Amino acid sequence: MVEPASGGAVETKMTSMGQPAIEETGWERSLAAAIRDPDELIDRLRLEDALRPPARRAAELFPLVVPHSFLNRMRPGDAADPLLRQVLPLGVELHATPAFTTDTLSEDAARRAPGLLQKYQGRALLIAAGACAVHCRYCFRRHYPYAAEPRRSDDWEPALKLLAEDRSLSEVILSGGDPLVLSDRRLGRLFERLEAVPHLRRLRIHTRLPVVLPERVTEALVELLVGGRLQKVVVLHANHANELVADAAVAATRLKDAGVMLLNQSVLLAGVNDCADALADLSERLIVLGVWPYYLHQLDRVAGAAHFEVPIERGRELMHELRRRLPGYAVPNYVQEVPGRPYKLPLV
Repeated sequence: MVEPASGGAVETKMTSMGQPAIEETGWERSLAAAIRDPDELIDRLRLEDALRPPARRAAELFPLVVPHSFLNRMRPGDAADPLLRQVLPLGVELHATPAFTTDTLSEDAARRAPGLLQKYQGRALLIAAGACAVHCRYCFRRHYPYAAEPRRSDDWEPALKLLAEDRSLSEVILSGGDPLVLSDRRLGRLFERLEAVPHLRRLRIHTRLPVVLPERVTEALVELLVGGRLQKVVVLHANHANELVADAAVAATRLKDAGVMLLNQSVLLAGVNDCADALADLSERLIVLGVWPYYLHQLDRVAGAAHFEVPIERGRELMHELRRRLPGYAVPNYVQEVPGRPYKLPLV
């Protein structure tokens, strides 16, 4: 995903010459310092040299981005670490696989205006940013044309006009990329525009930043999330219990203690969470942190991610085992998004 220069948070001060100076916030500095070189990732984790050439080639197609906080939760020397598996570029990503395409969810057909998608009744999705703090190798939008989406405030007017005119909509979803790479100032302005649409009731924010870049959960961000007329729902994205420790656990707790409604969505991934123990541990960890398991997605068949696919029948077996082990509220809905369907398809 492309990373627009305007994606990070900034604070404006005046220089001695009377010109605005840009001062980075702590989380933006951390994002800027994220690992983007496959060789640095391999060096830091003391992985075998054989991984270098394929990682370099795959990163040319889809760049590597890994924040240091997320890196610190990985096991050095273990190429099978479930967190590393999600971000390490591999040579298999370059292999063409039948049925794995660049627009696997036919999102171009769902585009109502620049930056605005609508797939389901009553809710619409804004591509609020084209950048992410981490590049997950299975990302269904790894080929998305972010350069064609709005960047300047004026570019959003057609989408905002449609939202204001369509009284059938009650919920807006902010997605990307990741909407939380926007500065608090830009995020606040967007919230204000949506608050002014009387028929909207909820604002849902799909984000990975509290998990991979926990510094983003600042006091100012929390104030934005708990303020205003619209009910805010934050949907996190964690696939393994090891993601939700240390500073990531602190960030989730901070959101929960402020009264933010927290859900989690995961993707069923081969070599990451395709066993009952991993999925059960994830659900247990989420519940401890006050986050409700929401969805377990069947992998979207995006080009470059075929090696992550788990057969649906295996997914069903895992769900039956989860129902045996866990209380009902800790079992996510196992679903698949199918283009043209009016809702996500339940697989159990």
